[in-house]
Amino acid sequence: MRRPKAPLFLKRGSYRKRRLRDGARMLPVLGVFLFMLPILWGPGTTAQADTASDGIYIFAVWLGLVLVAAVMAPGLGEDAAEEPEPGREGRGGEG
Repeated sequence: MRRPKAPLFLKRGSYRKRRLRDGARMLPVLGVFLFMLPILWGPGTTAQADTASDGIYIFAVWLGLVLVAAVMAPGLGEDAAEEPEPGREGRGGEG
């Protein structure tokens, strides 16, 4: 007898939670890129370094990353009612 096929698509809630986790994993990569971006900017019209605008940019990027992480954080919590992923029933816990 044939085994029933697994569904082709994930449940909508499970899919969204995985994409949110993926976004949270990519947030530090985005942050490093944005922090390193001022290195690529061309020199200013004066001989002195323009540190004031770079400092404001770094602070704005930092604040933006904090706000994005704060918005993402509630959705990253573990749901007690959520079904465990297939193949992960035996992992974790005491034993």
